[in-house]
Amino acid sequence: MPRPDQLPAELVVRMIAVRRHLHVNPELSNEEAETQAYLRAQLEAEGLADIRDVAGYGLSVDITGTGGFSNRKVAVRADIDALPIEERSGVAFSSAKPGVMHACGHDAHAAMVFAAATHLHRHRDSFAGTVRFIFQPAEEAEPLGGRRIVKEGLLDDIDAAIGIHVDPYTETGKISVSGGPYTLASDIFDVIVRGTSAHAAKPAEGVDAIAAACAMISELQKIVARETDAYDPLVVSITGIEGGGAYNVIADTVRLKGTIRSGSQVTRLRARERVHEILEGLAAAHRATVEFKLIEGEPPVVNDAALAQIVSSAADQLFGNGTSIAAPGWTAADDFGFYSEKRPSVYFRLGIRNEAEGSVYPLHHPQFRVDEAALKIGAETIAKVACDALGV
Repeated sequence: MPRPDQLPAELVVRMIAVRRHLHVNPELSNEEAETQAYLRAQLEAEGLADIRDVAGYGLSVDITGTGGFSNRKVAVRADIDALPIEERSGVAFSSAKPGVMHACGHDAHAAMVFAAATHLHRHRDSFAGTVRFIFQPAEEAEPLGGRRIVKEGLLDDIDAAIGIHVDPYTETGKISVSGGPYTLASDIFDVIVRGTSAHAAKPAEGVDAIAAACAMISELQKIVARETDAYDPLVVSITGIEGGGAYNVIADTVRLKGTIRSGSQVTRLRARERVHEILEGLAAAHRATVEFKLIEGEPPVVNDAALAQIVSSAADQLFGNGTSIAAPGWTAADDFGFYSEKRPSVYFRLGIRNEAEGSVYPLHHPQFRVDEAALKIGAETIAKVACDALGV
């Protein structure tokens, strides 16, 4: 078995360099051509062969141990896409692309998984079985990369899948994991509210699409506040509104966009139905019409209990008892849910919170930072968990 606790210093330095390169050069979902080419070059420089393009701008490479015979295969996933956010983190290696930023740590995920792949490749004579490393595009936006990974059959011969995510709410040096549901499902929707234009001085002669849209936004919150049990996770958010233009014209069209996050399939289906019903009812009440389009997104990530225990034990063995903490899941979504829907999986969170380093801002924030001291912990944990999962 490789010694993940002995990740060499030169590989740690290189991992951080990979992370910083990706941070300076972020790419949005389904646009990761340069990221794909860069990661391929880094893997090839380590002598890895048979690197495949997958899911558009993703990569996959298998590393088979030569320390014995085993038919077991595990997958390790790293997401690689960035977000449409203008960076204000202040780091010296800030994004060079206006309006695009790695504000969710996917650059760190890719770098850690690169380091773990390199380490296992160098020590493949110390384990048996195959680890499939997947550098997946488009975690943040449709068409989702996780769905394509499953559709392209990359998990068909896999026994278990492993995912990691940086966690700005957990202190550096800690790893959090629990069995069972660990993220929420996510659906997105678009709404067009149509009214009738009129002079702003005579609103009675028209149908105010803005007034109807405002009523819809307020009323949709009652699905959570007044129709859902407090212990049944559900979040309904309107994340965009666009309409009107002139000071003296009643708007005839308003566009809304939003998301539904849910913890169970029953609640997911009910929330979709209620959103549509409320929109239709309020449109009629305001003498407007409404168009509603929902796109089904990722399912919840559900952690296999046995794999979660492997992560917990590995972290404590590597870094001392108490490194692993049993923390509750996130209301965020992750398309690793497609992996856990297909195969036994585990998704664990790596603490990166460090006030001295300024790593205190939440995910998707323009001032988001990663405490790079955590990356070694993450890479070593990935390597050990992959090997331990092969031995199950």
